[in-house]
Amino acid sequence: MNKDARFWDKQAEKYSQRPVGDQDTYEKKLEITRTYLTPDSEVLEMGCGTGSTALAHAPYVKHILATDISTGMINIAKGKAEADGVENITFETRAVDDHDSPESRYDAILALNLLHLLNEPEAAIVAAFRGLKPGGVFVNSSACIGDMSWYFRILAPVGHFLRLFPLIKVFTQAELEKSHIEAGFEIDQAWLPKKNAAAK
Repeated sequence: MNKDARFWDKQAEKYSQRPVGDQDTYEKKLEITRTYLTPDSEVLEMGCGTGSTALAHAPYVKHILATDISTGMINIAKGKAEADGVENITFETRAVDDHDSPESRYDAILALNLLHLLNEPEAAIVAAFRGLKPGGVFVNSSACIGDMSWYFRILAPVGHFLRLFPLIKVFTQAELEKSHIEAGFEIDQAWLPKKNAAAK
């Protein structure tokens, strides 16, 4: 188990009990995402955490494969799905770079609050492009630390060095969009709800 998995395993129970910081923004992201989903959609969510977003989208799609690096998070997600009687989500413990998806497998791939936690977010974006069917959509929400106040840009690497935070990559929204275009994507929507928030 790598150190990031251990970090999130330790955080899993506390994370599951934490309320959404900005419920209106979260609901807006769900609403935007659902405009791209159909009852026949096969969806992959990478970095699903405790499964709240997968469970919210489950009634609108055929199936979701929801994965996370943390076994603790996945166990909580499975418990929530079982309690709610949701049967069209498969939860698996899997790191992003462990995905060996065949080309053109998914109608939608979600990476929410994830790319800035990866050592190589560009590789994940390329893999997402490869894993989508023609016309498929990659929905992601990322903290663009490079566009935030100077103390965020300093706090991220220092906090990781002190083992207070997991790895946090510093990039700007412009750099993130450039990585998508270089992977072959066209940007359909780029939404920033407010300053220092996660960009979609």
